[in-house]
Amino acid sequence: MTQFRVTAAFAKFIFLLTIFATAACAQSDRLGVPGKATSRLVIETASGDHVFIVEIVDTPETRRVGLMYRTELAADAGMLFDFEQPQQVGIWMKNTLIPLDIAFIDEAGVIKRITADATPKSLESMPSGAIVLSVLEVNGGTFAALGINEGDRVRHPLFNNN
Repeated sequence: MTQFRVTAAFAKFIFLLTIFATAACAQSDRLGVPGKATSRLVIETASGDHVFIVEIVDTPETRRVGLMYRTELAADAGMLFDFEQPQQVGIWMKNTLIPLDIAFIDEAGVIKRITADATPKSLESMPSGAIVLSVLEVNGGTFAALGINEGDRVRHPLFNNN
């Protein structure tokens, strides 16, 4: 009887471990980092609304690292950089291994500039060209494929327009 309890307890442990591992892998597959907080972001375009699940980076360290060292990003995933105060910013691709589309977004949620298919590992600075509050990074080619353009509106709690 004791052996059965241990076996049943062990089986329950393995079952729960499998559930948690599956959830962690799903998150890891999406953004590459298990356990990171994500939120829903919508881009309104002439062709309709496009939904992304984004990781928010809002500290100097998380903004510095961004998507560096990640080898993949789900098609509907991205990273939203919160610069806390509207300002001119520049982004680079140092140690970033995948091509990215980059949208520079003002405090009203309007895309002011897009840099398409930024080159991995490049040290070239890509300036915002305007005062922005945020930057959105997604897989390279995504904006063109979805018809996302400068002037489109981004809905997210960061812009108080969700």
